[in-house]
Amino acid sequence: MTKVKMDVDLGGVHMQNPICTASGTFGNGRQFESFFDVSELGAITCKGVAAEPWAGNPAPRLAEITSGIMNSVGLQNPGVKGFVEEYGEYLAGLDERGCRVICQVAGHSIQEYIDALDLFEELAPFAAGFEINISCPNIACGGAAMGATPEAAAEVVRALRPHTKRPILVKLAPHDVADIARACEAEGADALTLINTIPGMAIDVRTYRSRLSRPTAGVSGPCIHPIAVRMVWEAAHAVKIPINGVGGVMNGEDAAEFLLAGASAVSIGTANLVDPVAAPRILSELEAWAESQGVKDIHEVIGACRC
Repeated sequence: MTKVKMDVDLGGVHMQNPICTASGTFGNGRQFESFFDVSELGAITCKGVAAEPWAGNPAPRLAEITSGIMNSVGLQNPGVKGFVEEYGEYLAGLDERGCRVICQVAGHSIQEYIDALDLFEELAPFAAGFEINISCPNIACGGAAMGATPEAAAEVVRALRPHTKRPILVKLAPHDVADIARACEAEGADALTLINTIPGMAIDVRTYRSRLSRPTAGVSGPCIHPIAVRMVWEAAHAVKIPINGVGGVMNGEDAAEFLLAGASAVSIGTANLVDPVAAPRILSELEAWAESQGVKDIHEVIGACRC
């Protein structure tokens, strides 16, 4: 029996514990059921889905680097209808078993976000909330991220807020997090997820070409963890809404750092690709750490950093 009270509220997503999985690293949950009971987790975040199918980027799309990986998958997805047809029954059952389901919404324009969210509203009653990936490239602005500035991020949230009463979590790119966080909060975001991957580059010194199909890609893994902790801390001091910390969590103490920095929940990403039972292991380690600190309720450590 758990000695530490672990349940948290992520902007209206009521989680039995703070451990979530990061979008794009955990399939849509079902793929991991042969390794452990996914319903042990507080929540999962499904892979980003748009209104219509996206093909994603050509291979190679993944490259291993020192202390992390790089990816340029390009949010390949089957569209909302295809996603619900394939995973809806499983995800509804997962929610009934106690693990919340967060669906990530993708788009290349505000209208595409609206179209996807409207379809989710109609077809996905199992979704406890929606994570809006504002790092998607905006085709109307030469490919810049949809939420590259506070004004752009605010525009996306302002447009989407009337389309759902369920919680909206906004996933932030790793820059200007305090200003962009404030802009999202002002437009009605219920929570924030940060950080997304950090742009990087890897060159094959034998071929003189990028190691991936595109010149740049997103860096994730333990190498970005200290940066992510700092950005969560900055955002937590800028807004009152809850934060879901993401970036290089490999063990329970990494997760504890995010909580101490001000996050209410922690998502496991790259670790899932290294160790398929990373998420439940990290949950167990986090509980053990909290107990070792004499903590009775996990809320005692949220934002408790004495920086």
